[in-house]
This record gives sequence, structure tokens and C-alpha cells, in this order.
Amino acid sequence: LLGDRKIRLMEVCGTHTVAISRAGFRPMLSPSIELLSGPGCPVCVTPASDIAKTIWLAENDKIVATFGDMMKVPVNGTSLFQLKSRGAKVEVVYSPLESLDIARENPDDEVVFIGVGFETTVPTIAGTIKTAKEHNLKNFSVLSSAKTMPIPLDIICRSPDIAVDGFILPGHVSAIIGARPYRFIAEKYRKPGVVTGFEPMDIIEGIYLLTEMLVENTPRIEIAYRRVVTESGNEFAQKIIDEVFEPCDSDWRGIGILPNSGLAIREEFAEFDAQRKFDIPDFPDAKDNPACKCDRVILGASKPTDCPLFGVQCTPQNPQGPCMISSEGACAAYYKYGE
Repeated sequence: LLGDRKIRLMEVCGTHTVAISRAGFRPMLSPSIELLSGPGCPVCVTPASDIAKTIWLAENDKIVATFGDMMKVPVNGTSLFQLKSRGAKVEVVYSPLESLDIARENPDDEVVFIGVGFETTVPTIAGTIKTAKEHNLKNFSVLSSAKTMPIPLDIICRSPDIAVDGFILPGHVSAIIGARPYRFIAEKYRKPGVVTGFEPMDIIEGIYLLTEMLVENTPRIEIAYRRVVTESGNEFAQKIIDEVFEPCDSDWRGIGILPNSGLAIREEFAEFDAQRKFDIPDFPDAKDNPACKCDRVILGASKPTDCPLFGVQCTPQNPQGPCMISSEGACAAYYKYGE
């Protein structure tokens, strides 16, 4: 189909990156097709300044409840994992609702859930906040670092340095928001996108459809995951998100502040907003390892193997950045599957 033409396709979702690496697709594809990892790993796009706030909470005697991927993300030379080893109250949970149990079991302590994630995770965080309000759990709150997916894709579409030709769009996020929010990619930028699932055949179908649209110059947004995704998405989940959260400007690792790309807790639920409750300071000088290239990897501007730390100083046993720590991180996937 392509002849001598070369195309660059971005798999936006971290779970797609892992699935592609696990299946060994990259070396099997035509040399004309290059796959780039995108900003779909929630831990990876969370900036150092937000990580520093979680450290502040743990250092100030709060019980911090968090997903495990956040534990080892380093900032200013420390991490939640290191603080826990020194006696800080840090608990790993698999669901936001588990943090409510911790709050009930520790009525004299303040429990803060670290709300990191995209539209896939946010409905459960919203539901947890509503449950806390219904049960009058005064010692529970959420530090929201939640983000929404379509907006950073606009930045990537406009970047001549990244030069993405088409997008493998995230299946999990799209199950919530639907395919409609991505239409601007085809209508404004004349780039195709395909929402795919995570099985090998799903991904291959997505790559084929993108290649076909590029060859025929017929950019559009296709759904190749119709067993889960619709045009309009899950309207019940969208409703609960809108009830508890409102859009806000948000800082993204590698990108900076993007207007209306984050989710803040609404005034009606302000008592469960850890930022307001504890007046958490900002940390504009929070620093990652300056040699780490995670900020470029999540934009497709570099591959994990371009980083001088990859596989040498930075390994899953001794991670230097979030892309090696998170189970959805590109560096972790490349390292685990030998790419």
C-alpha cells in the first residue's frame, strides 16, 4: 500500500504500547511504518510538581492512599516508596473505594487518595467522593491530578517536530467519552484516527485502517472496537464526572499548562478536595532526574532507547522516571519485551 512512503503512527494509550511490545509488532511491521508512544500513561504525564504534593502530604502525617504505580516516582531525590520505608503512612490501593475503608478504620487520621488518571478512572473517583459525602466521612479527601485525553492530541497534531500522520486512539478512555471528541483530528488537521481494542488482531486492524486512509487521503475517525466503544460513549459515566468535577487548567509533563485539560473537584464537594482542605503549597521547583527523557517519550519525540539512562542506570529495579515505573510506561514496556 505504502510503496516508498513512510508514515508515523502514534499509539496514544499506554496499554496499547504494552500490547504492541508484548506482541512483538514493531520489528514485524514494514520499515515504512513507525509506531510512536503517546501521552496515554496517567502516571507518566503527571508532573514533578504534583508528585511533590503527594510527598508533602506523606511528610505531614496524612495517610496517603495511592495506586501502586505512583509509589516509586522520584522527585527531589525521594518518593512515596522511600517515605513509607521510613515510617510514613502510605497505603497502596487497587480501587479508590478502598481508601474509604482506610478512612473508616482510622477515624483520627486524615486519609488522602491521590486521584491520578484519565476519563477511564475518573468515574470511580467521582463515585468514591459521592459515597464519602453520603456517609459523612469527614477524614477523607482527594488530591485531584485527573486529566482529560483529547486536548493534548491537539498539541501533538500541531507539532512539526513530532510529525504524527495518524493515531491509534485509546480504547478504555473512548469507552467513556466515545469517538466524537476526536473528530477535530480529521476535520481540522486532516489526520486519521482509529479507536482500537487491545488484542493483537484489534491493533493490526487499526494499523491497516490507518494505512488505508493515509494512502487514499480520506482521513476520518473510525471505531474498530465497537464491542465496547460508541460514538457518544458512556453517558452515565460522563454524568457522574460532570456532577463531581469541573474542567480546569492542568500541567502535563513534557507539555506544560493546557487550558481545560484537567478536572478539579466542584465547590459542592469542596470538603473532599485535599488541595483546599490542607492548603497544599505549590512546588514549581520540583525536579526530576535531568537526564531522564520521559518528557519527550510521552510525546513521541524520543523513543525509550534514545535515553542515555535506559537499561543502564534506569531499570525496573532502579527506575529514574515514571515511564520505567508505570505498568503502562513506554520505557517499562520496551525494557520488559526487549525492544
